[in-house]
Amino acid sequence: MDLGLRGKRAIITGGSIGIGLAVAQGLAEEGVDLILVARDGARLTAVAEQIALQHGVKTRAVAADIATSDGVQSVIHAAGEEGGVDILINNAGSGSNETIEAAPDEKWQFYWELHVMAAVRLARGIIPGMRERGGGVVLHNASICAAQPLWYEPIYNVTKAALMMFSKTLAVEVVKDNIRVNCINPGLVLTPDWIKTAKELTATSGGDWEGYLQQVAEEHAPIKRFATPEEMADFFVFLCSRRASYSVGSAYFVDGGMLKTV
Repeated sequence: MDLGLRGKRAIITGGSIGIGLAVAQGLAEEGVDLILVARDGARLTAVAEQIALQHGVKTRAVAADIATSDGVQSVIHAAGEEGGVDILINNAGSGSNETIEAAPDEKWQFYWELHVMAAVRLARGIIPGMRERGGGVVLHNASICAAQPLWYEPIYNVTKAALMMFSKTLAVEVVKDNIRVNCINPGLVLTPDWIKTAKELTATSGGDWEGYLQQVAEEHAPIKRFATPEEMADFFVFLCSRRASYSVGSAYFVDGGMLKTV
């Protein structure tokens, strides 16, 4: 199937690891040039060089903390230097662990900046150039927790729900410019963060981190396994393509049946 993506250019935040890296690989396979964004400059540069070598696309690494206004501006500047982009994927994010009673204002503010304001600022800075290019695609990586919260991460739940609503409202605003905006809400995905957490939690009880993750999957997902980042990336790549031309303003749960409502 020809997805019609060859020659396009995409920004992917959080593009050096996990879902972001898998999306980068998936888009590169379709001939998309990439601007990859992450905080760890050394790892990001290595990833960008490897993708360029493997797929023959142009890549650019932008080391930036998009939880800050200055970090977002550096991404917008890089996009301008490249002549604009056709695809913006707001993927950067992180889980939290707290109680509402104990979490300080500073922690709430950090996640608000990372999950919500980064997307707002990037939209303001990137969409004008996207409009000049004749249209484009914006995808937001939220979470199943935007609609089905986990008790131990209230800040993550709230900020991802806000990101999902921002995605919907942005979609209505820019559809007239041939810019399609959608939101993807993953369930359990086997990212390095999940593996790290599982290893930490099982370090004093035998170290069976794989068994721990299997228990998590059996408890929460009817499919009884985690998704691979590559499985999630396939959905992102499809939504970037002309094959998804009528998909506007939606929130897609890609969760192995984990969502318990209709």
